[in-house]
Amino acid sequence: MDTEALEKMLARGQDNLLLRFGLGGEYVRRGEYDKAVTHLEAATAFDPKHAGAWKLLGKALAACGRPDDARRAYQSGICAAQAGGHVQAAREMEVFLKRLDKAAR
Repeated sequence: MDTEALEKMLARGQDNLLLRFGLGGEYVRRGEYDKAVTHLEAATAFDPKHAGAWKLLGKALAACGRPDDARRAYQSGICAAQAGGHVQAAREMEVFLKRLDKAAR
């Protein structure tokens, strides 16, 4: 589904985790990171335990030049992934976090 159709659903009041996560993912895929951040922040507000939303949010924030915010998103995502037993997602975000720390030095 394209972003236009998803945005129309949102405009009709169909606001939920999956819609926001889908929109955020589409905007990340298209390189429209500022728009992605808005939707992924909403997705994490709907479900703070959704590791995938935190992971994409971290990616979008890093791409927007907001490394401190990206770091916080990855840290939250690692906690969410570990709590949910999503070992691979936690490992991926740990790698992304290390890359941010390395770039900051």
